[in-house]
Amino acid sequence: MSTHVLRCDGAPVPIALAALPTSQTAAIPDTTVIDELLPVLAADSLPRLIVLGEDAALAAVLTHLMRTERLHVEIGYVPIDKTYGSRVYQTGTGNAAAKRAIEGKAVETPLVRDDTGKVLIGRATITGPGGAKLEGEAYVDDTPLFSGKVTAMHVSPTLDLPGVRATVRKGLRKRRWITGRAAQLGTPGAVVTRDGILTDRPVPRSTFYRHHESWLLVR
Repeated sequence: MSTHVLRCDGAPVPIALAALPTSQTAAIPDTTVIDELLPVLAADSLPRLIVLGEDAALAAVLTHLMRTERLHVEIGYVPIDKTYGSRVYQTGTGNAAAKRAIEGKAVETPLVRDDTGKVLIGRATITGPGGAKLEGEAYVDDTPLFSGKVTAMHVSPTLDLPGVRATVRKGLRKRRWITGRAAQLGTPGAVVTRDGILTDRPVPRSTFYRHHESWLLVR
């Protein structure tokens, strides 16, 4: 097995990963760095890439693998601290996550993306522009999520099928999560924060859904 570590934004290296070949990259990995690693990994029948960083780093890696049709690469995830993604995928953190990423088995896991072609790992939060209330109508599959105005809408992947869950917040209260294959929002205008990264401009709609291919999460 060929295993390589992608160290993002100078993240501290757990002891378990210290002896493995490592490439340095930014907090949001440069796709050229990923592309340089892929031929090395491709030389092995069981390529494994360990992402040492935050949810947005893993999302960027999987987005690139999805777009280049390379989701056969096994992916280990090692966040230093707890993240939404580490909770969703039950990876643990630090050295415990590192040991799991090395010794664990790759399992087919639902891959959640949005209508812009970007992968979601931990959580997307959708509000009105400037943090105002979110106005519109949303569904999870055929189940209504809300109609009117809410403080925010949250979307997250699930470890198992169907793949997506969503909820809304009204004031300080959060309603129950609804699960499905897709969460769809229509709105006069909304801003989306995906794994901590804010969209450039307001959008009139947003959809998160399970991709037709899974990814290989090492657990």
